[in-house]
Amino acid sequence: MNDFLIRDMTVDDIDEVVKIEHLSFKTPWTYEAFLSELTKNKVARYRVIEKDKKIVGYYGIWLLYGEGHITNIAVHPEYRGIGLGNMLLKDIISLSKENGISALTLEVRVGNSVAINLYKKYGFVEVAKRKGYYSDTGEDAIIMWKYDV
Repeated sequence: MNDFLIRDMTVDDIDEVVKIEHLSFKTPWTYEAFLSELTKNKVARYRVIEKDKKIVGYYGIWLLYGEGHITNIAVHPEYRGIGLGNMLLKDIISLSKENGISALTLEVRVGNSVAINLYKKYGFVEVAKRKGYYSDTGEDAIIMWKYDV
C-alpha cells in the first residue's frame, strides 16, 4: 500500500474524479459541483488517492463548527477491496483531528452494506434514517455519526 499517495484535490483532477463518480453512484455529482466545492466552498476539503499518478479514489468533507460532514467517498471499481476505503477514512480522521473536528457525520444508502460496515469499523454509529433521501430510487439514508474523533 506504500505506492498510493493521498493529496489535496485540484481543479485539474476533476475530470478523473467525475469518471469515478459515474462508475460509483446512481446520481453522480457533476464537474460543476466539484468545481464549486473546490473554488467557492470555504469549509470544503477534497482529497484524492492516486497510484502512479492515476487517481483511483477521492473523498470530500465539510469542516464546520467543530464537526465534519463527509460528502462523498469513492474508489474506482478496479481498485476496490484492497483497503483504499480504509486509507481514505484514516485520512479523513487525521485531517479532522488536525482541524479541531470532534465529530463526523455522513449519510449512506441503507443498501450499501460494504460502506456501512467500513464506517462501523471506524466507530461510526447509526443514529437515524432519512426516508426517501435518494431521489433517484427513493431509497432511505442512514445517518451515521462518529463522536470520538
